[in-house]
Amino acid sequence: MSKDERPSVAENLRNIPQTIKEYVSRPQVWGFFVSIAVIALLAVAFFHPDAPAGNQLRQHDMQQGAAIGQEVKAFLEANPGSEEPRWTNALFSGMPTFQISPSYPSDSLFSWITTLYGAGLPSPSNLLFMMMTGMLIMLLAMKVRWYYALIGAVAWGFSSYFIIIIGAGHIWKFVTLAYIPPTIGGIVMAYRGRWLTGAALAGLFAMMQIQSNHVQMTYYFLFVILAVIICYAIDAVRRRKYARWTKATCALAVAALLAVCANLPSLYNTYEYSKASMRGGHTELTSPDDGQQKTSGLDRDYITQYSYGRSESLSLLIPNIKGGASARPVQGNMQPTSLLELDGAQEAAAGLNQEELQYVGAYMSQYFGEPEGTNGPVYVGAVIFVLFLLGCFIVRGPLKWALLVMTLLSVFLALGRNMQWLTDLFIDYVPMYSKFRTVESILVIAEFTMPVLAILALQKILTARKPFERYAKAIYISFGATALLCLIGCFFPAVYGPAISDGDIQISNMIGAQLQNAGYPYEIVSMFSIQNPAIAGFVTEMRYSMVTADSWRSLIFVLLTFGALMLCVKGKAKAWQGAVMIGLLIAVDLYTVDKRYLNHDSFCTPELSASNPFPLNDNDRQILADTAMNYRVMDIPRFYAAEPSFHHKMIGGYHAAKLTRYQDLIDRHLSHFTQGAEVSAADFNVLNMLNAKYLITADNQLMINPDALGNAWFVSDVRYTGNADLEMAALDEIDPAVTAVADKQFASILGEKVAPKAPGDTIFETSYAPAALTYSARSRNGGVAVFSEVYFPWGWEATIDGKPADIARVNYVLRAIRIPAGEHKIEMRFNPRSVSATVGIARTAVILLYVMLAVALLGLLLCPRTVGRLKQEIVTTKNNKSSSAKNG
Repeated sequence: MSKDERPSVAENLRNIPQTIKEYVSRPQVWGFFVSIAVIALLAVAFFHPDAPAGNQLRQHDMQQGAAIGQEVKAFLEANPGSEEPRWTNALFSGMPTFQISPSYPSDSLFSWITTLYGAGLPSPSNLLFMMMTGMLIMLLAMKVRWYYALIGAVAWGFSSYFIIIIGAGHIWKFVTLAYIPPTIGGIVMAYRGRWLTGAALAGLFAMMQIQSNHVQMTYYFLFVILAVIICYAIDAVRRRKYARWTKATCALAVAALLAVCANLPSLYNTYEYSKASMRGGHTELTSPDDGQQKTSGLDRDYITQYSYGRSESLSLLIPNIKGGASARPVQGNMQPTSLLELDGAQEAAAGLNQEELQYVGAYMSQYFGEPEGTNGPVYVGAVIFVLFLLGCFIVRGPLKWALLVMTLLSVFLALGRNMQWLTDLFIDYVPMYSKFRTVESILVIAEFTMPVLAILALQKILTARKPFERYAKAIYISFGATALLCLIGCFFPAVYGPAISDGDIQISNMIGAQLQNAGYPYEIVSMFSIQNPAIAGFVTEMRYSMVTADSWRSLIFVLLTFGALMLCVKGKAKAWQGAVMIGLLIAVDLYTVDKRYLNHDSFCTPELSASNPFPLNDNDRQILADTAMNYRVMDIPRFYAAEPSFHHKMIGGYHAAKLTRYQDLIDRHLSHFTQGAEVSAADFNVLNMLNAKYLITADNQLMINPDALGNAWFVSDVRYTGNADLEMAALDEIDPAVTAVADKQFASILGEKVAPKAPGDTIFETSYAPAALTYSARSRNGGVAVFSEVYFPWGWEATIDGKPADIARVNYVLRAIRIPAGEHKIEMRFNPRSVSATVGIARTAVILLYVMLAVALLGLLLCPRTVGRLKQEIVTTKNNKSSSAKNG
């Protein structure tokens, strides 16, 4: 088309309806809508009848989040229109809410997208719909035909781990993962020539992915994204299309920057907070094992606490290779699995006496992998597993190698402590890797890469000319190797590891020690032991029976897939028929395994869901009868639980990213109460300075602590030390009611000499809000006031009679202010200026992303070559179909 023949803008505008009509007539477009309908039906069907009926999952992690976020929620309900507090005293004597309930004003510009993306389906069907739709978008962007893309979407969405984390309540992890495939789809689209449209889509979905606030999942998939970029760089070099690759890369870089800036309030405050938390702030205390454990982030043992076992990686093929789950959700509670629940258990247990049966029922889980336990395996499906292997042989190009390398890397890194040399390599040399724990969760990469390569293989072999002649060897090798792995489990399950796990031995040793300490004779102690031949025999028989049964199950699916594929490659069935058969096998395989870990029994009725998940006990009622505005509770039996934070301001609590200095205080003093160790006067002094007014003992008795020092007090002396070790050691010696200890860096704030407390000097709290505290002080000579509030290095601002005052850190974790003589009003507010500073940038970035998306869409509709190209694509598609039909 010459320059003079090009349509005018007005003509292009008039052609928009025709352009849209041409788009909709494309098989990939109407196939997309067909796929969306199928996905919606599957998402609703899996959770039928519970989701349509309004039944709910009381997921464990969601309950924990509700408990620790209750104080802020209650404040906002009582003070409508108030700014959300960024601090809470509900756990660990106070901490920021940046990693509890992060919400910022700029989020409202795009948070509605998640609601829209869920298609209005009832929860949790909407989540499953989002997961499958994202993969569908990505595979279509990769030019996969819509019906193969639909199969891939089902395979990805029903991968067992995603269903399991719905049951566990890891909702933001799930939503983050749901936005990852369409993000990569946008990247693929950009490198395939639609650089503006692809970059806009990648930026949009990346923005939503980051907003979902699970940095670990986003971080893991940066490896995949980097691999994809490298693949297209290699392809650009081969084709000598450097300009197109560069243009796409630059556009994607701009989109990535906008996506990050759109979430800048959350990212920046999380980053700054991490410096003071366990995620990034190392303890300043020294210990003998620092050389082995210390990293730039978490300690090595903590990073690798949840590691996959070596043979456990085969759960990708055989779900019960290690027994499945140690617990599953049942009506809002995590119920441990028992070997006595299995088919044939009663017959196998006939030789056990009543005491041995009780031991097995209470302590012998179905899961026999790593000691930490699990909610279920990472199972991608036997059909996907074998097609993935086939893809390793028949798919060509750098993308195949990227998917294969990423799969192997994730499997090896998931081993954690079981492949420590590789884990150490990444901890020491890969930026940010040491910031995250639970390394086995990196298997989400394999859950992504394996279905993608499997679907590429399926499309390739079903659309190839004379596929049997070309790929017979690859078919036999991949199916033969997979069948062999299954047959080993069928006949020799012990090859995949012993049936008695390290966790069983640890439990047995613990119970034995308790019985010995209680004075029971050896005969009783040996009865309640995993070394008891009767118990060991029963446990071994039942656990290996699970391995054998699932090995046969996977083998059957592999053989059925082989049969369906052979019908197609030998011309006995058409390609679409083979796709339908294999798609159904994938769906049935995954659907039935998923139901083991999340089913009707997992849900609560609306009546039960509406009931209070945190009912008051007698101790709670007595404590809440205290009308004082601010005090803390030390609950020894539930020190590490989240639930008490729903009602009280706790000394303990549950959070994976607590402040490092507070963790030090737990390790050195507070843990003595919870571990049954000898408790010293210094330990009680720590409780007193944290204002632990109420103490719930190990036997659940409530005690009032008369020595709690209250919200604030004047001290007569401040001792300065040169490092954290000396500061912590001083807590063993000082009386915090009289003396404070501080690092010498704070001497300029508190003064070298402190006026001793005079008779009649008082300071007390006059008003309380989570992020705003007010005190009234009276002193004859002035002095240093210590507050039973956790010190945080930024964000807290103090004033004395409206004039700014500096806050110092004393007693390792507390705040202190130097107060002049006389009567004064002291105010402290947590007002991180970084929040307001970043919100404006975020709003601008969101608007720019929307503009970028709108320009890309208009560009497609107004481009003078669009209609012609669409018509040519339709003609090409029809010709390809005719050719495929002729070739059988």
